[in-house]
Amino acid sequence: MAPTTLEDAFSKVSPAPAIIVPSTPALTVSYQRLAADVKALQQQLAALGVGAQSAVSIAIPNSYEFIVAFIAASWQRAIAAPLNPAYKQSEFEFYIDDLSSAIALVPRGAFAQDAAAVRAARKYKAAIAECYWDGSKVVLDVKETGKLAGKTSPVESAQPEDVALVLHTSGTTGRPKAVPLTHRNLLRTMKNIQATYQLSPADRTMLVMPLFHVHGLLAGFLAPLASGGSVIVPSKFSASEFWKDFAQHKANWYTAVPTIHQILLRSPLPSPKPEIRFIRSCSSPLSPKTFHELEKTFGAPVLEAYAMTEAAHQMTSNPLPPGKRMPGSVGIGQGVDVKILDDSGKELAQGKEGEICIRGENVTTGYLNNPTANATAFHPGGFFRTGDQGKQDPEGYVIITGRIKELINKGGEKISPIELDNVIAQHPAVSEAVSFALEDELYGQEVGVAVVLKDGQTLSAEELKTWMTDKVAKFKLPKNVFFTDLMPKTATGKIQRRLVAEAMLKKEQPKAKL
Repeated sequence: MAPTTLEDAFSKVSPAPAIIVPSTPALTVSYQRLAADVKALQQQLAALGVGAQSAVSIAIPNSYEFIVAFIAASWQRAIAAPLNPAYKQSEFEFYIDDLSSAIALVPRGAFAQDAAAVRAARKYKAAIAECYWDGSKVVLDVKETGKLAGKTSPVESAQPEDVALVLHTSGTTGRPKAVPLTHRNLLRTMKNIQATYQLSPADRTMLVMPLFHVHGLLAGFLAPLASGGSVIVPSKFSASEFWKDFAQHKANWYTAVPTIHQILLRSPLPSPKPEIRFIRSCSSPLSPKTFHELEKTFGAPVLEAYAMTEAAHQMTSNPLPPGKRMPGSVGIGQGVDVKILDDSGKELAQGKEGEICIRGENVTTGYLNNPTANATAFHPGGFFRTGDQGKQDPEGYVIITGRIKELINKGGEKISPIELDNVIAQHPAVSEAVSFALEDELYGQEVGVAVVLKDGQTLSAEELKTWMTDKVAKFKLPKNVFFTDLMPKTATGKIQRRLVAEAMLKKEQPKAKL
């Protein structure tokens, strides 16, 4: 019988290790041991009062304890809510409050340090527990019980329609949207990815994407485990350690954003060159130039894919050989229906540009507590509107031609320009701020911001960036700050980010406003 929840998705006995954590010595965990550790942590969560649809915020870096905590929460019918450990307190507060999190899991030592996630959890009365590997087991060290005080829950058994995961995706409204993904959504994507790349117990992947990201979570972690293969989990991506770990632990594929591919191309090549079955690229456009450099340098087929959080990650991908790989295309639908539709939901003729829309069992049924977004997110017939403009060639290969949405896509990190506008506008010297995407060779896009200062005020680009450092995560900081006396607007007074960007780039960037 096919698995229907994460509880039985990788209960099979596999001859391969499930998890390998590079260290001295490496931590190698069998599927049986993984299941036992997950069950033990599930029982501890239940004893704390974490039950069906309790939100569990996980602010832990890539690690074995993250993996055990994520799976345990899903087995307990709770909602796993992974968060970027680099967030500032205000960012943690938003996400913890938005889901009314029952508990926040933080790294060892975070409580004593009064870390940002700890302060945010305390503000909203979420329980706080340090979660870490002590060399023999995953420890759940409860520091504060918060709203769970005096509560217990039975050990639950997950159901296919239970929400297993919630990730937030930034929108052009500025308020991040909560995307609920059920066990059924996740298992469908896992099955699609496994089929696309013919994953088996013989495969070992090198995880380089963060597990708080749908890319790393689904393609780099859950799908390989569902196939009985192995996942090598360093704490973070390190170009200097990547190939050593890749070779030592016998990896044969990896998935990453183009930024990481480019960093690896610029790093010393391993000797001997490892046998790589394929390289997957996703979450940001891969230039044909980088595509060809990767294939030539590493001697492996490069398979670009197209994904988004609302689809539980993968929607399309270029196929493995002998299938055709098309540089500049994100491939063909993988277990999902793909259509190019106009604004009214009518399918366009082949080759015509329109909005890329998708339908499948992996797609969320709608955002949490956001009827406004849900009203425009789907066309009749259940096709989800991606917000991306594109077309299909006669063989069904999808070519993305532009972004309908205004998100800034920095190396796969989606940044809401409205969110940045609102933060920068809080500076006492700023009258108006408009953020926009700048083309960038390494990250695909970088953050630019145009600023109008209040009369009589002075501010330099570096002063503004310094002021922002404790208000937003580092990856959201602008690369370029342009000062202007007048913000470009349309005849009706509306600001179009594209026009602002064009106007700013025509000017020489000032060193400071004096």
